[in-house]
Amino acid sequence: MTPSLRFARSSLSFGDLYARSLACYLESMGKTNNAKILYGENDPEVLTSEAARLSKAGYAVTTATGRKEIQAALARERFDLVILGHTLTRNDRHHLPYMAKKSDEDTRVLVLHFSGHHHAVDKVIDSRDGERVVLEAVAELLALEPVGA
Repeated sequence: MTPSLRFARSSLSFGDLYARSLACYLESMGKTNNAKILYGENDPEVLTSEAARLSKAGYAVTTATGRKEIQAALARERFDLVILGHTLTRNDRHHLPYMAKKSDEDTRVLVLHFSGHHHAVDKVIDSRDGERVVLEAVAELLALEPVGA
């Protein structure tokens, strides 16, 4: 049986297979998925589905709906990565990176579907590029050395 036929008969989606392979890759590189991620969106449905993808990849994900919940989470605990989703307002995606960096300068910030560059944002991607791009960005940002190291 060829690999393409095995994939075609698999009950797993491409996203599930990719999430599993990313988790295995990070583990083999000595990078465990015990990183703490805060993921914020305004739309609870989008938040649930996107957080589930990150969880399938093995990340510990805390979710927050809206600016106030994101701010409360940042005040409550430290995160390795803060992901600000595309359903947040442009104003929130502009101001929340400052708040994330103020809470901990080593926290990485990933903004989804943000136009323009922001000096407090470590990476900008378009969430319409698909889950593979999102998972790659998460892995890339978590692999960076902390600022204070």
